[in-house]
Amino acid sequence: MVHGGGLDAAMARFGGARSDWLDLSTGINPVSYPLPALDTEVWTRLPDSAAQERLLRAARAAWTAPAGAALLPAPGTSALIARLPALDDPGTVWIPGPTYSEHARSFRAAGWTVAEGDTCPANATAAVLVSPDNPTGRIWAADDLPDLPLRILDLSFADLEATPALMAEAARPGTIILRGLGKFWGLAGLRLGAAVGDPDLLDRLGQMLGPWPVSGPALAVGTAALEDHDWITATRARLAADSARMVALLARHGLNRIGGTALFHLCEHAESKQLFTRLARQHILTRPFAHTPTWLRIGLPGPEADWARFDAALSTMEPPHDPC
Repeated sequence: MVHGGGLDAAMARFGGARSDWLDLSTGINPVSYPLPALDTEVWTRLPDSAAQERLLRAARAAWTAPAGAALLPAPGTSALIARLPALDDPGTVWIPGPTYSEHARSFRAAGWTVAEGDTCPANATAAVLVSPDNPTGRIWAADDLPDLPLRILDLSFADLEATPALMAEAARPGTIILRGLGKFWGLAGLRLGAAVGDPDLLDRLGQMLGPWPVSGPALAVGTAALEDHDWITATRARLAADSARMVALLARHGLNRIGGTALFHLCEHAESKQLFTRLARQHILTRPFAHTPTWLRIGLPGPEADWARFDAALSTMEPPHDPC
């Protein structure tokens, strides 16, 4: 399974040191939240319940969690995704694709049958929907959601909106919403996420995670990030501007954008595989898709020098022809 951010594999194939590479293969904010100074004891003591409660209060406010919904912190959303299938007996789960592949992998590993079509099958007992979807950027509405015993809504990229409409679904029985600090806050290495939703289901997930699921440093950094409303507001504005800039840059070089979010852009072209290779030879990593070879996902550069480098790299290539 291939994910973005695979610099080790890219270096093995195309050479260069890590510092030589411009990684545009992820949907991670390249201008991350500035890390606060941390007290020594957050490193040396076990995480305490007061620190976790502070994080949960900040998360409830920042993510506009509805009354009646519980919150559960976790060491990244991946830790939750791996455990979600155990919340019910294996059956059929609807995971409309293309989407983030870890969901289907986890359910299949637990013995579930995964239906990936556009329509929820009549025998489904669970559903997983990602909104905005990765890599297409599709936004799901509440009316799109099936009425099933277990509903998982992955809103990992939803922080670009102040109040995603689907957050209200967290108050409904059988519903779990996934949130995290890896994408919008640019803190993928912090490994901090949360589940929001049905208190009974979250209690079971919490038992699976065990005691102290989140480290002291992660609790401290996460609380500071979620409480920094000025940074959140300014970052939404900056990402909107940077996204518009990227759309214009891609169009100028003849690349057909067919989807994405403010953090990544999905392009379609008959020569996407060749474009990926040409960029990689210049130590610029993008995200190809084996299931759709004409697709290429491109994240945002950060510093101005990285924007200029990506623009120059595209300029040195022949303009793509025969667009899809």
